[in-house]
Amino acid sequence: MRKKYIIVTGGVISGIWKGVTTAAIGFFMAEKYSVCPIKLDGYLNIDPGTMNPLEHGEVFVLADGGEVDMDFGHYERFLGIECSSLQSISMWKIYAWVLEKERRGDFLGKTVQMIPHVTDHIVERIEEVFSQSDAEICMIEVGWTVWDIEVELYLEAIRQMKRKKRQEDFLHIHLTYVPIPWGVGEQKTKPTQQSINLLQSRGLFPDIIIARGRKKLTKETREKIALFSNLRQEKIFSIPDVESIYTIPTILHKQKLDTLLHGKLNIKLYESGRLKLWEMMIWQEKKMQLKIGIIWKYTALEDSYSSVLAALEHAWYYTWTQLEIIYIDARKTQGIQVLKSCDACIIPWGFWDTGIEHMIEAVRFLRVNKIPTLGICLGLQIMIIEYARNILNIPKANSLEFNKTCAPHDVITLLDSQKNIMQLWGTMRLWKQISVVRNSEILACYEKLWRVESKKFLSEKFRHRYEVHPDFAKKLEWSSLKIVWTSKKEGIVQFIEMDTSEHPYYIGTQSHPELTTKLENPAPLFVGLLEATIRKKNNPL
Repeated sequence: MRKKYIIVTGGVISGIWKGVTTAAIGFFMAEKYSVCPIKLDGYLNIDPGTMNPLEHGEVFVLADGGEVDMDFGHYERFLGIECSSLQSISMWKIYAWVLEKERRGDFLGKTVQMIPHVTDHIVERIEEVFSQSDAEICMIEVGWTVWDIEVELYLEAIRQMKRKKRQEDFLHIHLTYVPIPWGVGEQKTKPTQQSINLLQSRGLFPDIIIARGRKKLTKETREKIALFSNLRQEKIFSIPDVESIYTIPTILHKQKLDTLLHGKLNIKLYESGRLKLWEMMIWQEKKMQLKIGIIWKYTALEDSYSSVLAALEHAWYYTWTQLEIIYIDARKTQGIQVLKSCDACIIPWGFWDTGIEHMIEAVRFLRVNKIPTLGICLGLQIMIIEYARNILNIPKANSLEFNKTCAPHDVITLLDSQKNIMQLWGTMRLWKQISVVRNSEILACYEKLWRVESKKFLSEKFRHRYEVHPDFAKKLEWSSLKIVWTSKKEGIVQFIEMDTSEHPYYIGTQSHPELTTKLENPAPLFVGLLEATIRKKNNPL
C-alpha cells in the first residue's frame, strides 16, 4: 500500500476538539492499518514542558520521556498506540533545525528564506518522522487556527506537499465551528465561510468539512456550507456537543465518514470491532451514582486535568457507574464543606504553594473520615505532609517546593538529580521503572487489570522534581501509612497506602497513572478507587 496522508486544520476558534477529532478519524484506520499522528504547533517554545497549564492545558508525557501537547493523549487512547516525541514538531524546532543547517553551510551560501527553505524543511521533517515510524497512514494535525500567523508556514508546506502527491493519497479535512448566537436560535455559517475562503486563498481546498457546534447541523446549514466550500453535501459532517468524546466515532460512523475516508484514500474498509466494544461500554446500564471530588489548583481550564478526567471516565465505564464530578478549588476555604457530600476524592498534580494549606486540611478530613482517596504526584506529597504533621507530630513538616527554609522538616525534598540544574526545560524526572516492595492493595489493582508484567517491576510515567525525603521515609516503616513501591534504581518512594482495615482506600502515587489509561484498559488505581467507593456505599459503617 502506498503511504497515505490525512491533514486536519482548524478554523474560527481554538478549543473545538481538533485533537479529539483527529484521533477519532484515525480511530477508523488504526484497527487494520498502522497510523503515525504528527502535531504541528506554532509556538516558539521547544515543547509544552514549561508552559502554564492554564494557558496550554496539561502536559502529556510519552513513554520515551517526551513532554508534549495534551492532544497526544487523545492520539494514544483512540489509536491504541504509543507515540514518539519526534511526532511533536514546534516552530522553534523547525527554526533551530534550519539555522543549524545554515551554520553547517548546507545551503551553499544561499539567502535562507521562509519560502522555500523553512517550508522545505517542514516537509522534510514530516516525511522523515513518517518514514521512521514504518506506518502506512500519516495524520497531521495543524495546531491553532488558519487565522493565526504562527501556522502560515505550515499551511504553505502542506500546499507544497499536496502538489507532489497523488490525489488518492492525500486527504484534507477542515474542522470548523458553527455558532448559535444567544437570542437568535439560528446556526450561523459566516465564520465557517471565511475560514474556508482563507484556506482557499492559500491554495488549499479541503476535501471534507466537519462542523462543531452546540447542535447537529440542520439541512439548510449543511447545504450552505457545501455551497461555499464547493463540496457535495455528503462531504459535510457534524459533531454536536456530547457528554463523552468517546461517542464521536459512532457519530461519524452513522454519517458514513469512515466509508468516505476509505473510498477517498482507495483503501479497504474493515468493520470495526473496537467501535462495537466502545459502544457497548459507553451505553451499558449504570448501576450506581457516585460523587467524586477533585481538589484542583488550575480551576480556570478543565484541560489542565484532561487525562485525570479521561481516567475517571474510563473507570466509570469499567465499573458500570455514573459519576458526578465535583470540582473543589484548592485556593478557597469552602473545600471541607463540599467534601462532606463526596463519596470519594482525587488530589491530582500541581506546582508551587498556591492553595497547599487548604489541600492539607482537606486531606486530613479525608483520612479521618475514611473517604476513599487517591493522591497523584502532588497528591502523594500532600498526604505525606499531612500525616507527618498530624500523626507523627512534626507540626512544621513541609516541602522545599513550598517553603525553601523548612529544613530539617522538609519531609518532601528536592531530588538529588535536580539539585545542580539551572534550567527548567527537559529536566523533570519522567518515565521510570518501579520495584514492587510488598503485596498490597495497589498490587491487587494492577494484577486485576493485567497491568503487571511480573511481580517484581512495573513501569509508569512520572513528571516531578521533588520526592519524599529518604530519611523521613524510614520513619514510615512502622507507621499505618505504608511505603509500598519504590523506584528500581534510586529507591525513591513511588506508592503509599493505608491498610484496608484502617481505611477503605487511601492510596498515593508519585506517578501519573492517568497518562496510560485507555477506554479498554483503564488505569488500575482509578478503577480501584471507584470499586472501593462502591463497596463502602454498599456496606456503610
